[in-house]
Amino acid sequence: MAALVARRGVKPLPPKPLPRRVAELWTRLGIPVDYPRVRGLPLQREAIRLVLVGRAPDDGKAVRLTPRAAAAWKKMRAAAETDGMTLLPLSGFRSVARQTTIIRAKLKTGRPLADILRFVAAPGCSEHHTGRAIDIGSPDESEHFEAAFEKTKEYRWLKRRAGEFGFRLSYPKNNPHGIGYEPWHWCWQAGR
Repeated sequence: MAALVARRGVKPLPPKPLPRRVAELWTRLGIPVDYPRVRGLPLQREAIRLVLVGRAPDDGKAVRLTPRAAAAWKKMRAAAETDGMTLLPLSGFRSVARQTTIIRAKLKTGRPLADILRFVAAPGCSEHHTGRAIDIGSPDESEHFEAAFEKTKEYRWLKRRAGEFGFRLSYPKNNPHGIGYEPWHWCWQAGR
């Protein structure tokens, strides 16, 4: 598209500058400013209105989503229960500050930033900021946030039925964003 625009003599618009607080965070963390373009992960707006949809089974932390995503989650969870499945809410809304804390904690363990960014989106680019993304677990899975979730009946159910409720798997195998496979991460699409 840019080549087509350039041939017609119209200069393409420059990319929007990063919000100042995100740019400062990225500088401190060592994240390159072209991260959104290179990874195809747009900046995400932080949700303001959130409702409780459950508590994480491991630590009891509140799992919150936007009201419309929460309504879709409740319908999907009820349908799963009708089919004999138990969908566990593991994580929902996550602020830019929380995303930064997660990355800093991983950096302190000595993991290289490039490796961390294969499994955690840069602060400002996480779907969790929107309040529409939910990480889902299964009672049959002892370790949450592992690729082994794909072997559960709940995952197979989600693959078949989640789209009916407006949810999609954000990071399948070999996704174009360079994020590792996350069978547990589903995002509700507005307008459904």
